[in-house]
Amino acid sequence: MWDETVWEELAQAFCLLLIIEGLLPFLYPERWRRLVQRLATVDNRSLRTAGLVSMLAGLALLYLLR
Repeated sequence: MWDETVWEELAQAFCLLLIIEGLLPFLYPERWRRLVQRLATVDNRSLRTAGLVSMLAGLALLYLLR
């Protein structure tokens, strides 16, 4: 099974995700609001494609860094 360090690393990664996700709304709240309004009009297929590309890019970067 997973040892304790894996859970600690996962928790740290999640904390970093929260920090990064909070940067734009904190620094540019008006721009962030406009972006969210635009995203609400994007179709599901495009959002899923963007999500998949983002996940694959993250996976590739993790692979390269490890």
